[in-house]
Amino acid sequence: MTALLEAYVFCEVKRYDIKGRETLKTLGKFYIADLGLRNCLLGFQDVHMGSTIENVVYLELLRRGYDVAIGKVGSMEVDFIATTATDKRYIQAAESMNEPATRERELAPLRMIRDNYEKVVVARTCDNPVTQDGIKIIRLTDFLLED
Repeated sequence: MTALLEAYVFCEVKRYDIKGRETLKTLGKFYIADLGLRNCLLGFQDVHMGSTIENVVYLELLRRGYDVAIGKVGSMEVDFIATTATDKRYIQAAESMNEPATRERELAPLRMIRDNYEKVVVARTCDNPVTQDGIKIIRLTDFLLED
């Protein structure tokens, strides 16, 4: 794995405890730097669409110049904490926000964060992309087309 990280095939993302304000030594994640390699190895499968969307959002955050970490708040996970010197955003990535159970699962960790930084859910499909409880819900295509 070290060789793949050094060859920039994978990127390692550390986990950050939001309440404790410290980087954790375990439970980080790895994202592939080129989704074409992933598709070559695994084929084009809709089964893994959620993890693919998460990978796309991660790569886009890097492209925009953010430092990215995975957030932990209580026992829940925030997909990304994206920071620059002047900005901070909490981001969840989801395939769909149409089912009530999925919607609640994605919004719950963001609701637990008590600071005033922007909180966003990026979803591939969402019939009702509106702000809820101060949390923006936006479609993946709109997120990718933002500046």
